[in-house]
Amino acid sequence: MKKYLITLIPVVLLGWQRGPVQERGTYVVADSTSGADIKPIPSQYKAEELTTRILSNYHYRKTKLDDTLSAVMFDSFLDGIDHGRLYYLASDIAEFNKYKYSFDDYLINKELDVPFEIYNVFRKRYKERSEYIQALLKEKKPFDFSTDESINTDREKAAWAKDAEELNDTWRKYLKSEALDLKLSGKADSSIATTLRDRYKNRDRALARIRTEQVFQMFMNSYAEALDPHTSYMAPTAADRFKQDMSQSLEGIGALLQEEDNYIKIKEVIPGGPAFKGKQLKKEDKIIGVAQGDEGKIVDIVGWFVDDAVKLIKGPKGTVVRLQIISADALPGTPPKEYRLVREKIKIEEQRAKKEIVSIKSGKKDYKIGVIDIPLFYRDFEGAQQREKEFSSTTRDVQKLMAELQTENVDGIVIDLRNNGGGSLTEAISLTGLFIKNGPVVQVKEGQGEVDVQSDNDPSVAYSGPMAVMVNRFSASASEIFAAAIQDYKRGIVVGEQTYGKGTVQTLINLNQYDPKYREPLGEAKLTVAKFYRINGSSTQLKGVMPDLELPTAFKVNEYGEGSQPRALPWDQIPSSRYETTNHVNDKVISQLKDKYSQRLKSDEELKTLVKTLDEFKKARENKIVSLQEAKRKIEREEAEKKRKAMKQLGEDSEEVEEDLSGKPVEAPKEEKKKKDIYLKETGRMLVDLIQIAKEPTLAGAKKK
Repeated sequence: MKKYLITLIPVVLLGWQRGPVQERGTYVVADSTSGADIKPIPSQYKAEELTTRILSNYHYRKTKLDDTLSAVMFDSFLDGIDHGRLYYLASDIAEFNKYKYSFDDYLINKELDVPFEIYNVFRKRYKERSEYIQALLKEKKPFDFSTDESINTDREKAAWAKDAEELNDTWRKYLKSEALDLKLSGKADSSIATTLRDRYKNRDRALARIRTEQVFQMFMNSYAEALDPHTSYMAPTAADRFKQDMSQSLEGIGALLQEEDNYIKIKEVIPGGPAFKGKQLKKEDKIIGVAQGDEGKIVDIVGWFVDDAVKLIKGPKGTVVRLQIISADALPGTPPKEYRLVREKIKIEEQRAKKEIVSIKSGKKDYKIGVIDIPLFYRDFEGAQQREKEFSSTTRDVQKLMAELQTENVDGIVIDLRNNGGGSLTEAISLTGLFIKNGPVVQVKEGQGEVDVQSDNDPSVAYSGPMAVMVNRFSASASEIFAAAIQDYKRGIVVGEQTYGKGTVQTLINLNQYDPKYREPLGEAKLTVAKFYRINGSSTQLKGVMPDLELPTAFKVNEYGEGSQPRALPWDQIPSSRYETTNHVNDKVISQLKDKYSQRLKSDEELKTLVKTLDEFKKARENKIVSLQEAKRKIEREEAEKKRKAMKQLGEDSEEVEEDLSGKPVEAPKEEKKKKDIYLKETGRMLVDLIQIAKEPTLAGAKKK
């Protein structure tokens, strides 16, 4: 079986403010005091040549190097440098527009002068803004919080400022908003300006450390990302850091971090770590402050490099770190929350599948539903290769858990794949085999058109009873393959949200392999080489898996997931495999289940409250305007906090934790903690409905395809 990268792995794609701390090789380092331009170095011309050749020849999407691609690259490059449109002027963009249809030519002709020229203009504009910011923050009273004005926090589609005066006013409002947040969070007036001055001086230092390889990487990624969002070029130090991230991910708080829009964001919560077990942090949360121990002072890390932030967050096992977090789903103006974590190494056993039994009452009967939570599809490939008897395996663990649940006489089983970002394709296939006799599980189509059908060849079935698969927006890759196979075989019901839609396969290529005689390191390319297809011929790419029964969601369509990426590969179909469906589920059964669920949506108070709360929350998130007047901002924050608490109480797998006035969690005794997971409860009800319907003589027989 070919080795592919299929997990939803976050790769650090460096923007202007991002970059590794350590030096290696020969780099041109910018001097922020002299204003010296950053220039390309010889090895980058070679890397440009090889990356262009590899991506144009071997990427799944055969894209011509033409003016259409050039325009996409041009826009992507500018967006990577100045995403918030807070530095370049409209006159700069007008000047750059003459290059818009030439980026493809730069790749063909191995030219780099223009991309570096565009970046050096940014450095000039940045210096102008920095001087304005520091001058404003030196004033005795830089902000008047009684003035009734507001700011739009979403600048993705904002117009470029026509002059420096317009940009200064935009920055004044941004600084005022940050100052007001600090003031409302209890910061003394005397220290607000100092905090902001230090914050932006940190950003100045970050810019001064930008090297030629970061600029080159941005340019090459404007090409790579034009092909698809999972393709990228990694310069030598970035490639080294990627490898270190993969090998060192078992230490610290258990989260992979990435810089984005001047913030340190959580790109992945690693199963088994403190962040995973505490359920306080989640993907896309922003870390704005870090403190050591229970009494340490919060250090503001807005504008920091991810490398420096990691050094602050990591620490000896057993020590305490406190994080100030802006939640991913926070409404504009929501105050940050503080969470306490105890550092430790990730415990492998915490990554492994776990079981529990929930009781669902229907009529006069209590049904026992077994729930198996699978955080990721794990497999000890080395142990398997050496034929160790007890090597770590998702399939093996789930088989044991199901055997235990069956001895406890459960009426049905739920496989919980919420937030499961993928993992081993081998395990996704073998896990599917526990529920079907044998047959195809997934199809893999390579760029040349060759289709490889991967199957379960074991005719034994570990569990033949009623089952449901729970998914959400962050169920991806291997999770989607398993859920799709269960759905296509009509083996069980899929419940939850539309999944992520990550149906592509990547491979890593070291550029030096293509020119072994070249002495300088050239970096690596990660490119998409294949796509996954369900056994019914439909791709899991972009659309993911649509659940048979859709639960209420806090997200709009394409807000997260593959569909939120502008250059994602399209959904398509190939011929279906031959497979035999079971008689567990059919269209009539799904229709009956939907009817029963619809009735509960109208009558069940808990579900009605959930739907109402989510609708209000989604509507509130559409408003990106926040007030800069203290009195109004207080009201906005109070309303946002009410909605946040309402969401928290109704969230999946949440625990009710009281908070003090500052928002810090106050731990209650374990016996007082009350677990509430409406989504799991409703999935259990749906499975009970399926069990009851199955007793009726109306089910259709199996169908051959």
